[in-house]
Amino acid sequence: METSHADSGPAKPPFRAADSPWFWGLLFSVMALVGMGLISPKFDIRQRQIEGRFLGRREAAMERWRRRAGLPEVDLADAALDRSVVAPGRIVPLWTLATAATAAAVGCGVMLRREWRQHASR
Repeated sequence: METSHADSGPAKPPFRAADSPWFWGLLFSVMALVGMGLISPKFDIRQRQIEGRFLGRREAAMERWRRRAGLPEVDLADAALDRSVVAPGRIVPLWTLATAATAAAVGCGVMLRREWRQHASR
C-alpha cells in the first residue's frame, strides 16, 4: 500500500536562543556592563588606593636603585607629591573595560541576529 503524499522532510526545530553561544556572550557582556555601572562609585576609590601603592613601590624601588648606584639619597617623605598632581586620572580607568564589554555585546548581538535570520530563512 503506497500512499503518495508530499513529504516536506523533517520539521525544522524552533530557534532557541539559549542554544547559541552568541546569546550567552551577549548576556555576559550586558551583565558585565550592569556590574560596572553598579561598582563604578567604589571602583575609583579602590583603584586610587591600588595605584597609590603601586606608585609608592615604584618610588621606593627607584630610591633603592639610586642608593646602590652611589647617588645621593632622597628622603621619600620630603619628595612625596600629592597623588592628584602625580596621577590626576586612573592608570586603568573603568571606561576601557566598559568599552570592551560594549564591543563584545554589540558583536554578540549582531552575530545572534545573523544566526536567527539564517535559521528563519531555512
